[in-house]
Amino acid sequence: MKNLSKTFVWILMVLLFVGLAGFGAINVAGTNRTLATVGTAEVTMDEYARALQQEQRAIQAQAGQAIPLSQLIAMGVDRGVLSGLMASAALDNEMKTLGLSVGDQTLLNEITKISAFKGSDGKFSRDSYKYALQNAGLSEAEFEADMRAETTRTLVQGAILSGTKMPPLMGKTLTDYIGARRSFSYVRLSEADLVLTQVEPTEDDLKAYYDAHPQDFTLPETKVITYATLRPDALVDEVELDEAALQALYAERDGEFNVPERRLVERLVFSSEEAAAAAKAQLEVGGTTFETLVADRGLSLSDIDLGDLAKSDLGAAGDAVFAAEVGAVVGPLPSDLGSALFRVNGVLEAKTTSYEDALPTLREELAMDRARRLIETRAEGLDDLLAGGATLEELAKEEGLTLGTLNWTANTTEDIAAYDAFRKAAQAVKPEDFPSVGFLEDGSLFALRLNEVLPPRPQPFEDARQAVTAAVKAARVAEALTAQAEELKAATLANGNQFPEGSEVVTEIGLTRTAYLDQTPVDLMVKVFAMEVGSLEVVSDAEGTVVVRLDELLPPDDSEDMQFLTQALSEQLDQSLANEIFQIYMQAVQSRAQAQVNQQAVNAVHASFQ
Repeated sequence: MKNLSKTFVWILMVLLFVGLAGFGAINVAGTNRTLATVGTAEVTMDEYARALQQEQRAIQAQAGQAIPLSQLIAMGVDRGVLSGLMASAALDNEMKTLGLSVGDQTLLNEITKISAFKGSDGKFSRDSYKYALQNAGLSEAEFEADMRAETTRTLVQGAILSGTKMPPLMGKTLTDYIGARRSFSYVRLSEADLVLTQVEPTEDDLKAYYDAHPQDFTLPETKVITYATLRPDALVDEVELDEAALQALYAERDGEFNVPERRLVERLVFSSEEAAAAAKAQLEVGGTTFETLVADRGLSLSDIDLGDLAKSDLGAAGDAVFAAEVGAVVGPLPSDLGSALFRVNGVLEAKTTSYEDALPTLREELAMDRARRLIETRAEGLDDLLAGGATLEELAKEEGLTLGTLNWTANTTEDIAAYDAFRKAAQAVKPEDFPSVGFLEDGSLFALRLNEVLPPRPQPFEDARQAVTAAVKAARVAEALTAQAEELKAATLANGNQFPEGSEVVTEIGLTRTAYLDQTPVDLMVKVFAMEVGSLEVVSDAEGTVVVRLDELLPPDDSEDMQFLTQALSEQLDQSLANEIFQIYMQAVQSRAQAQVNQQAVNAVHASFQ
């Protein structure tokens, strides 16, 4: 039995050893670092992690704040990164299938061009190369394999994109459309040209227009909101101000209350004191002007304008400049850029405000500042009361807040609705939301509650009466203008297509589609480009009413700008076609490669970011 027990023990030990050995072998050899396979090419977990991390850093740098992986996933960044890596892998697989690659010398040339691998002498440095790869977590073999594949991909992409040309006719057609010009004449009719009897619309006229145009008198969706506010000016009387704080504030704003005398100065710097003296001598004998000296240096007066300066700002030149009369040129005088001539263009007198004179302003500012701080200290307590079930009405009664009601729409900008913080809160509030404390831009505290949401609905006739009256009168004027324009058009046709004598005719020569003419209908140019030469049209809208005659069709001008536009359009069309062809090629390459993604590996990479 003793020998049998030893045998069983050894059998158990062997089984345990084999089990542990097997576990270790599976743990090591079974660690799969492949995240996706694309044909014979692979995307590793390390490649995906590096690419995702680079994209995260780029987005964080742009946003100026940390962006967690969960937000990146919600934005679809992870899918974009993986899609890009799989596209590159598909192209690598295609290159292997075709037997394409680049030689060692080409690879060496590409690597030595990278500035990060250059030493202080500007040449490729082996030490810099190793150091950069170590910081990136790459071995030389990994980097060179990636570089060889990237160079090969670039060659293939260049082969597909280069030589792709759109037919020249397409570029010319677009240029002809954009650059086409028209010459035309028009007469603008205005309300001042009308002779209308001043007749007020009747009640029946108003109601008939109101009933016929319900869309013009429909109120938008409206939120009925109750709000409570606590503003700093309501707490000013509760604030205690001490003399020391007022004195400190006055000292802090001394530069605002006590401004020294200043001069408006221009400075023209010369290469040497001798050159500046020679220029000053020419000015004194009347041989030149200061403006000419500036122009001879290839400068403009704006280039040498220093603005308004105090004496201390001018350094050693301060005394001479401040002693000069307005319009005088003094120098040569020293400056931080060399010997210079200074011209004085104006004097700004010193402004002195005593503490006593500034006291009302200081009291108001300091009181408001402390009132805002008092509001901040009360905010947490008020928020707790709201969370505990207190109503806005109770806060107004017991805590001194001001209560108000507002019918809010996206176009409401009166009173408290003029503040962005309130508008955002009103936009977001829902019937089930409980009031909470927020702050306006001026430091005021507010809380709001949504009572109900009124759907779009007709505005009551009595409320809309003023708008209806204005609309009826405007429609009457527009109708009369259109009728007068039609009469002018008929008279012009009867006069051999010439506007009648006395008409204020405006003639425009060679305008393009994008031209803008003030006090004319918005779509005037659209109408003009749809007309035949010699035809007449009446064009009318809220901006005005015109009778227009097309005089001439003109091709695009032969200017440098138009030639540049033609070239730019052709290049853009070529690039667009090349990109489309490359996208089609990539779709075919990826389809042939039959990519497969290991979602467990993707999840593992994501988990490493937590």
